[in-house]
This record gives sequence, structure tokens and C-alpha cells, in this order.
Amino acid sequence: MIRSYQGRLPQIPTSCYVDISAQVLGDVTLGEHSSVWMNAVLRGDVNSIRVGANSNVQDCSVLHGQRNHYPVVVGDWVTIGHNATVHGCVVEDAVLIGMGVTILNNSRIGEGSIIAAGAVVPEHTVVPPRTLWAGVPAKMRRELSDKDRTLILEYAKNYLDYSEIYLAQDRK
Repeated sequence: MIRSYQGRLPQIPTSCYVDISAQVLGDVTLGEHSSVWMNAVLRGDVNSIRVGANSNVQDCSVLHGQRNHYPVVVGDWVTIGHNATVHGCVVEDAVLIGMGVTILNNSRIGEGSIIAAGAVVPEHTVVPPRTLWAGVPAKMRRELSDKDRTLILEYAKNYLDYSEIYLAQDRK
């Protein structure tokens, strides 16, 4: 469901796929070719949410800001895995957020990074570019290679393909 909140209607280009079961409300802007999947929630009621081009927010994930403090900013070519919580933080370009990850207020996830499944990124954490973080609380495990970056982009490209399939089906 896409709905207005206090006069703000989400801005969603026609190139995007937003599943009918997703909840997208308020001050939310999606970039071209981005997608929001089954039962995901982008709650732009207390602060803004910006999702860049070619990014995907997978099933049951929640994006929400901190009132009067921290919006959610997601870059281009980002994959947010199933059941992730992304709260009041910045996720730079070409990042892979694993399934079940929690990222807390005022954190910044550097370009080309991976946050491993199940990790919890504490408030005010700065994840350097091209690093792998895992654990509870999340800690840096290693620097990432060009091969890792290729994998990150592969995940995002898969969701571009899935989106095209769903959009074509919806047009029928």
C-alpha cells in the first residue's frame, strides 16, 4: 500500500516495483529501478527516507527514521536483505545488508561494504568503505576485494531482473 501521511505522498518512479503487500508511506522517495518487496515497510512518517537507484528492499524489512534527528538515506545499487531493520542511518552506494541485520541510529555504512546476516550495527557506528562487518555487536572482520564488490553488484542486478518480471506480469 502506498499512502500519504500528513500531506506527503511517496515519490515512486514508474520504473520501480513496489509489491502490493509493502507499506510505503509519507516522505519516501525511491530512485529509478528500485524495488520494495513483500511486506516491507518504508515508514516516512517521522523523518524522510531516500532510496537510490537500482536498490532493493527485500521481504519484511523495515526502514524508519528517528524523529527530528536521523533520516534514512540508502545509496544506489544497495541490497537490503530479508527482515532487516534500517533505522535512522546512511547506507552508501553498492552495499549488501544481509538478512536479519539491524542498523541503528546515526550509523554510516561505507560504500562497497557488506554487513553479514544477523549482525547488529550499534548507534553511531562508522563502517569504513569496502569492509565486512559481522556479529552482535557488529565488528569489522576484513577488507573486501574486487571479487566481493562484483558479488554485491550481482545481488542488486538479480533484483533488477526480478523487478522486470513482476512489472511485466502486472502489466498483463
